[in-house]
Amino acid sequence: MTSDATRVEPLIPDPPAKGRYARQRPVWVIVAVLIAVEIISAFETSMMYAAIPTLIKDFGSDATTVGWAVTAFLLVAAASAAACGRLGDMYGRERVLVVLLALAALGSLISALGDSLGSIIVGRTIQGVAGAILPLCIGLAREHLPPARVPVAVALISGTAVTAGAASLLVAGLLIDYASWHMIFVVAAAYSLFALFLVLFVLPWRPPKGTKEAIDYIGAVLFAASVAAVLLGINKVGAWGWSDPRFLALVIGGLAGLALLVRWELKVPNPLISVRLFADRKFSLTMLATLAIAMGPLGVVTMIIPIVMQSPTTGSFGLGLSATHAGWLSFIGSLFGFACTPISGRIAAAVGARMSMLLGSALFVVGVVVMLTAHSSELAMTAMVVVVSVATAFAYTALPILVVESVPERNTSETTGTQTVLRMAGQGVGTSLATMILTATVTSQGAMTITGLNLVGAMIVICTVVAIALTVMIPRRTAD
Repeated sequence: MTSDATRVEPLIPDPPAKGRYARQRPVWVIVAVLIAVEIISAFETSMMYAAIPTLIKDFGSDATTVGWAVTAFLLVAAASAAACGRLGDMYGRERVLVVLLALAALGSLISALGDSLGSIIVGRTIQGVAGAILPLCIGLAREHLPPARVPVAVALISGTAVTAGAASLLVAGLLIDYASWHMIFVVAAAYSLFALFLVLFVLPWRPPKGTKEAIDYIGAVLFAASVAAVLLGINKVGAWGWSDPRFLALVIGGLAGLALLVRWELKVPNPLISVRLFADRKFSLTMLATLAIAMGPLGVVTMIIPIVMQSPTTGSFGLGLSATHAGWLSFIGSLFGFACTPISGRIAAAVGARMSMLLGSALFVVGVVVMLTAHSSELAMTAMVVVVSVATAFAYTALPILVVESVPERNTSETTGTQTVLRMAGQGVGTSLATMILTATVTSQGAMTITGLNLVGAMIVICTVVAIALTVMIPRRTAD
């Protein structure tokens, strides 16, 4: 007879997983689904660039106003990328991805059904939640795949994001030329729903791990409101003037909000932006270089290329190409960039990402110089697209690796998230400045001028040179 003290209770096995938790999928299926889902994020990000010239013409508007369809998206994308990673940890990345895809579809439908720039901008603001799709897909790759397969999967997902962004220019161009600008949003809504179907019925799900970390909602709101105020002030300075009280209130108020954000992030246990890590020299220089390159070529070149290619030859610059023709050139150029991504990765692995960043930045300068000196030649502009695409591949590869080289492993997720926020905010600022310059230099008939193009080109070069200087100051990678 066994005493109660020595009795061994039988082990009760966990109940078998049911429903979507019981799914087993081959590695290639999981990777294919994540790539397919990420495509909508890249499409949502880039499709508006091809539509900007058409919307300016159809609504009798200007580059500043239409540019808000890009800026609003980037602002929300930055906040979304910062907050949704922790939401994924708390509630499950698959669940958060479903919500984001549903919101992206809703935003696309609002833009498609609207008949004003206001409705397009509202829809694009909602679509901005797609900015968190790429980080969530990378997190899902790490969650579902064997560790040995993760690096290749992440490279495929990230590389597809760059190529799909260029392909979206082609798709958008075809739809604009042969249907209507409304159709780019219809296609985006349909594809969002298709991606939603893949996540719900094909992708394996895992029970959420749960976390006690609170989400920094105050930081997210303060960040978005402060940057939005600065961007609105920059956009309106051409109409209001530099001494206008409204301009000063927006810019000064936005900068004050950013200062408050820093103080808040230093106090909160789980900050949206890890301000304390900026005390490390390599990390802070990397983030400043990220901001500079984002405000320059990463944020502006993708916008300015379709404008140059599609502007009529009767103006002071422009090739007069259709949106489809311009889209084909951008897509072909992106294939060269995608092919060079492994080369950039090997350089970063051999001598550090610092060299990849310097090479990419130098190529950006070369590309912009070609644009400014040979913008009337289709052959030269095609070469410029190829050079810029290769430069983008090098920069996109180098930036996250520079962060990984500068922080401990435990800080990788939060610091790459911080970098995403700064990159998207920088792209929003760069886009706003470029559209302000183009609008401020138009002729009395509303046509853009070569002066505006040259000023935008000079802005890109200055930001790139600053990024080069900051990158040179980054300490070299120490030997492993």
